[in-house]
Formats: sequence, structure tokens, C-alpha cells
Amino acid sequence: MTKNLSLLGSTGSIGTQSLDVARKRGYRVRALSAFSNVKKIEEQIREFKPDVAALVSEDAAKDLKVRVADTGTKILSGKEGVCECAAYEKADTVLNSVVGMAGLEPTLTAIHAHKKLALANKETLVAGGRLVIDAAKRENVDILPVDSEHSAIFQALQGNPSNKALKKIILTASGGPFFGRTAKELESVTVNDALKHPNWSMGAKITVDSATMMNKGLELIEAVWLFGVKPQDVKIVVHRESVVHSAVEYDDNSVIAQLGLPDMRIPIQYALTYPERYESPVGELDLAALGKLTFFEPDYDTFRCINICREAIDRGGLYPAAVNGANEQANLLFRNGKIGFLDIAKRVEAILPYVPKKDVYTLDDVLEIDRFAREFVMKSV
Repeated sequence: MTKNLSLLGSTGSIGTQSLDVARKRGYRVRALSAFSNVKKIEEQIREFKPDVAALVSEDAAKDLKVRVADTGTKILSGKEGVCECAAYEKADTVLNSVVGMAGLEPTLTAIHAHKKLALANKETLVAGGRLVIDAAKRENVDILPVDSEHSAIFQALQGNPSNKALKKIILTASGGPFFGRTAKELESVTVNDALKHPNWSMGAKITVDSATMMNKGLELIEAVWLFGVKPQDVKIVVHRESVVHSAVEYDDNSVIAQLGLPDMRIPIQYALTYPERYESPVGELDLAALGKLTFFEPDYDTFRCINICREAIDRGGLYPAAVNGANEQANLLFRNGKIGFLDIAKRVEAILPYVPKKDVYTLDDVLEIDRFAREFVMKSV
């Protein structure tokens, strides 16, 4: 049966790679959304001929509507338009690759519309974990992870479907472009330095998160929600080759890992085809040619964001949402040349004393703490 796909965040790195998979597998792309990249989404509309497409930017949406007036695609705008794409009736699967907190509401919309959800937007679970997981259980919707690490964990868990014997999750990290450097050596690094990831091709925000290792802290929080484990049961290991994408350890001390080339099209395709596997656009892993795999303990003193995230999920409630919002704003300030690289962690950590303790929270609570965290970071510039 032909899969009918709604792709949110179609012009970004994950979005374009998702369309590579859709192209190879012959999926019908019913809906597309992006933030403001008119040129790229016009190209996608003309190739994939979706029924609807949305741009968050109202001005960009107006421009797009004129450009594609000769097609049959209906153009929507604003976050409401993105949510309409997430719930589009002719799509059976939603792949959410929106970057940042903006992905939370479309995720909830897709769940309430009973769509199969392939999730590449980690901030959805970081900021609104309990809301999302509770909604998915209530609506009987499966969440299939697209992040390479969480896809690897999900695949390794197929060796023990009950999860009763799960002892530990081993979350691997590339270490980013600054592996081995001290905090002193990172004082003067530039945005261009931070964007030189050794293994992965990703968007700017996620690449900077990888450089600070905030990305791994966010993934720790995501793993807690996705797999129902305690924060202390997630171990982070630096693995420079980015071939072992993550692993699980069972009670008998067996470790099952998922390996592959560092190409996001593998986890994207698995999320879309699960439980089946098919030929992918990705090359074959040659272990003999690779020669060796290395593993290191993270430098928690230099890359403080990991433990900030661990503290946030340990405290629970709105702390992860606050930390996520503060990071998104600090990351943006760094990319815009307003603060230094080490200031990102400082500003994220500074929000912790100001987060209200609230174990039971609503979507409005999450959106409010996110707004507060961003304003807090801006005031400290």
C-alpha cells in the first residue's frame, strides 16, 4: 500500500533527506511545511505535487502562493497552517523534522489526528515529554524515533520486545568539532569553528548544539521519555567515528548496538517502513576498511550542558522545557555573534533557580516557561 506522507520541516537537512527516502520508496507526499524558504519548497511542490503546503512566515506564504498558482497545491500560512498539514486527512504518516520548540504543537496535533508519527524533533519530547507521551498512549499512536541515536536504541530493543530485561541505554556522541579541547581553548572559538562537524551534515542550530554537547543532553531527556527509563540508566559515551549510533545493555550484560554509516536516511527510512527493512540510498558499512572504533568518557567539566540537562530531567516538571528554551535562545545569540561559545552553557544553567516547581503541567505552562526562558537569556546579554 502506498504511504501518504505529511512532511513538516521539509526544507531543512532532515526534511530534504526524508524526501530522498520518499522519492526512492515511491511515497505519495500529501503535505509539506517549512518556515520561510520559498525557493526550496517551490521546487519540492513542483516535484512532489502535494495537496497542501504551509510556510510559517505570512509574507513568504503570500509569495509562494503566487509562485505556485499554476499548480494544484493549496498554500497555508502561520503555525496554524503547519498544524493543518500535521492533521491533513489524506496523510497517514507525519514526519516531524521541525527544528526547536516550534515542533511541539504540530506533534500534538498529529497525535490527536491519529497519525503514525515519525519524530525527528527532539525538542517535542524535551519540552513537553509528559504531554506527548500521555497523548500518544491515550490516542494509541506509535511514536517512531528518527534521531539516529534513538532509532538505534529502538532497533536494539527489538532483541527484547518486553523491555523487562533492559539494564542500561548507551547513548553515543560524536563529541562534535571541539572534542579534546579545554574550556580555556574554547573561549575564542567562532561560529564557523562550531559549524564544522566532523561526521554529520545538519542544520546550524543542531550543529552548534553538537559542539556544546547540549544535543546529547537533550537526547538524554528524549530517551527517558521515549523508552521509559530513569535518567541514571542512560550512559553517554563519546564515539568519534559515529558508526555505532547507540546501544542497549541487558540484565545479562549483553550489549546490542546498531551500526551504520553516519547518514540520516537510514533512521528516516526505518521510521517510515517499520517493522520492515528495504534497500536504502545509503552505502554499505565496511568494517575492515574502517579499521577501528574508539570510545571515550565525556568531558563533563568542559561540556557542561550535558549535566545541566541531566539535572533538569532529574528535577522534572517544567525544568527541561526551561532549559530547552534558554538553549534555543542562547544558541541563536551565539550564531548571531552576540555572545561567546562558553556563554551558551552559562545562560542555560542560570535559568534553573527561576523555574517554578510544577509536576503536572499543561501546554500553556510549557509555552509560558519557554517564553520566560528566552526573555531571561535575552536580558542577560
